[in-house]
Amino acid sequence: MKQLFYFSSGWCQPCKAFSPIMDQISKQIPVKKINIDYEPDVNGRFGVSSIPTVILVENEREVRRFVGVKSYNEVMDFIKG
Repeated sequence: MKQLFYFSSGWCQPCKAFSPIMDQISKQIPVKKINIDYEPDVNGRFGVSSIPTVILVENEREVRRFVGVKSYNEVMDFIKG
């Protein structure tokens, strides 16, 4: 099963701008929102050093990732591969 891990934080301005897009995306594919301030173990497990970071996970394995803000269409293209 495909899902997205969305790493962000409340103090991150790009994350705040990107959050509504990820809310739209969550209607198409499951999105696990991970606040790096409250879930450092998950953050460390995936080696996330910049936010926002989105990781596509399939069958509990990372497929690919991107860092930064993207449009809805860019994220959908990312999911499709």
